[in-house]
Formats: sequence, C-alpha cells, structure tokens
Amino acid sequence: MIRTGLAIAFALLLSGCGIRGWVDGFYGPPKGPQPDVSQGVEVVDQRTIIEFQTRAQAFYSRLSRRRFNTFATYSDAVLRDHFLNKEAFYDYYADLAHDLDQVDFERNRAVMAQVKEFAVEGPGRARVAVRMRGDNGLPLRFWTIVLEREDVWERVDGAWWVVPGKL
Repeated sequence: MIRTGLAIAFALLLSGCGIRGWVDGFYGPPKGPQPDVSQGVEVVDQRTIIEFQTRAQAFYSRLSRRRFNTFATYSDAVLRDHFLNKEAFYDYYADLAHDLDQVDFERNRAVMAQVKEFAVEGPGRARVAVRMRGDNGLPLRFWTIVLEREDVWERVDGAWWVVPGKL
C-alpha cells in the first residue's frame, strides 16, 4: 500500500507535472482580497506607500495615552481626520472603546500603541497590525495587558483612510 503511493508520487514527479502543478491547475489561481472599487480605490506606488506609513504611524501614536471613554478623545479633530466620513469614525471609535473595555485597560486608556506590521494587500488597500499595551484595571493585578488588532486602510481620492469593520 505504501509502496504503491510512493510509486505514484515518483511517477508524477518524473512525468514533469508534479503535485504542485496539478493542485494549482485543479483549484485555479488563488483569489486574494479585493479592494472596494465602488469607493474609487487607487493603485499605489512607492511614494504613496511611504505616505501611508507616515499617516498611519501618526494616527496610532495619537491613540497612545488617550482615554477612550471621554468626550475630549471623541471630539478630537486630528483623529477624525483619518476617516472618510463621520459614520466611519463613529463605528471605529465605538469598536475600539469596546475592545479596550473588554480587556480591562485601566481608565480605558492604552499607554502605548505600537504598529507591528504594515501589509499592502492590493491596489489602494492595506492592513495595519497594532499592539496596544496598558495597565490592568482589575484589582490586585499589577501587570500590563495587551490588545492586538488589525485595521484596514484604503486610498481614496489621493488620501489614506481608516475603514472600520462591520459592526
């Protein structure tokens, strides 16, 4: 039984088609994430990727040391400037404040927001993996806690915008 399987694999390799070619041909080309073209997503070049990294880094550094259950953070014009419209900001803000509350960040505040990874997925679309660290808000817990999340950014009308997930 084992010899038969090995003989078939060896014959496939010798025939030139190989297992990988057969599997790729059978399933077809992989389909990656597709951008939302209805929003006018643009193809990016090296300069726009650097713009994206700079803009995203500024956004996440603005999230550090801010309480998310306060009106001052909610009405921050610099944070709102990273969203295409106010509804997108409301969705993102509510989701992030909920996540911070669920992991019991002390005073609902991230002490540090650090970008772990920038990943360009396709034309005008990228993901940012972020690690937020804060003090534990539960009694008698002196250690820090971490929240990791991924945000989607899209380039629309020449600027990069945070695109919140569906609530």
